[in-house]
Amino acid sequence: MGVQDSDPMNELKRMAAEEAAAMVQDGMAVGLGSGSTSAMMIDALGRRWAEGLRFVGIPTSERSADQARAHGITLVTFATHPQLDLAIDGADEVERGSLDLIKGLGGALFREKIVAAAARRFIVVVDESKLVDHLGSRVPVPVEVTSFGWESTARQLGDLGGRVAPRMDRNGGLFVTDGGNMILDCTFGPIADPPALAAAIRGVVGVVESGLFIHRTSEVIVAGRNGLTRLVAA
Repeated sequence: MGVQDSDPMNELKRMAAEEAAAMVQDGMAVGLGSGSTSAMMIDALGRRWAEGLRFVGIPTSERSADQARAHGITLVTFATHPQLDLAIDGADEVERGSLDLIKGLGGALFREKIVAAAARRFIVVVDESKLVDHLGSRVPVPVEVTSFGWESTARQLGDLGGRVAPRMDRNGGLFVTDGGNMILDCTFGPIADPPALAAAIRGVVGVVESGLFIHRTSEVIVAGRNGLTRLVAA
C-alpha cells in the first residue's frame, strides 16, 4: 500500500469517486472531469471497463483523455454525442445550499463547463474541506481569457472589485490552457451574489469563461471524516 493509500481522506475521496463511477451504466455518454478526485473516478471506471462495462466518454482535459485511453475507454466528441447522460467532476469550492461551484484551479474550466452544460446530470465529487458558506471564501475565481489584450481584460475584471493576477506555469511563464487561452485568477473574497458576479464577468470583452458554475450541479458526493454524504441543491 502506497503513502497516498495510508491517508484516510484520500481513501474517503476514492470511495466517493467510486460511488460516482458506479452511476455510469452500459450505453451511457459520460463527461470525464479533471483533477485528482476525477482521476480516481476515471481509474474506477477503468476497472469497471475491464469487467465489461461499455460507455463512451468526453474528457475535459488532455490529461483526463490520456488517462481514459490508457484504460481502453472509448472517447468521442460532441459531433456524435451532443448531449451527455452524465458528467462527473470535482470542484475547488462548493457553496452549501445552492451547490454553486468555483472550478478551474486545475486550468480546465472552459472545457469543464462545456461538458457540464451538455450533461443531463452533473455530479460533483469533493472532500469536506471544499464546502463553504460563500463562494470565494478560500480560493480565487479563475477566469479564462484570450491572450490578445489580456492586460485590458485584467483591468476590466479589476474594475469589478477583484484582485487580478495572471496564472503562471511551473517554468515561470504564462499558463496556457488546453484551448490555447490564459487564466486570470481573480480574488473577490466571499461573494455575496455569485450569479450577478458571473454575469458581470461574462460581460467583459476578452473573457472566454469564468470558473463560477451557477445552477449546474445535480448532486454533490462529499467525502468527510464521518464517511460519505450526498447533497442536492436546496
